[in-house]
Amino acid sequence: MEVRELLEGDTRLAHEAMRALRPVYEKEADFVERVDSMQRTEGYRVAAVFVPRREQAVAVAGFRTGHNLAWGHFLYVDDLSTVADARGQGHAGALLDWLDAEGRRLGCDQLHLDSVTAPERFAAHRLYHRHRLAIHSHHFARSIR
Repeated sequence: MEVRELLEGDTRLAHEAMRALRPVYEKEADFVERVDSMQRTEGYRVAAVFVPRREQAVAVAGFRTGHNLAWGHFLYVDDLSTVADARGQGHAGALLDWLDAEGRRLGCDQLHLDSVTAPERFAAHRLYHRHRLAIHSHHFARSIR
């Protein structure tokens, strides 16, 4: 298994794994356009796990860093996803370890992510707890359109 950051030009390699979490991006071109033309300009980065004999990443993490009064300098994980046939093999855990190391390298104080509380996410929650992530708050949101 290899974990590495995907730079602009390689974003398409994250599509299959990201689509498992964000199915609205069914078309690879739409996903690449969104990430490379909009999100990267706002500091979004992509890390991915690759395995032998498979071109597309089997797991991906979209993340960014920032500063705020509550968390100081932080690394925030926007997206963490693994293709269905590669789940339970340690790929997402390897990404969390990579993200932790990247946050430390950048001098971040904290690592954060939000996760939906639906039952189909319980396996992901167990992974987060194993990687020393704790539930610290409720996240409230509403549509403003």
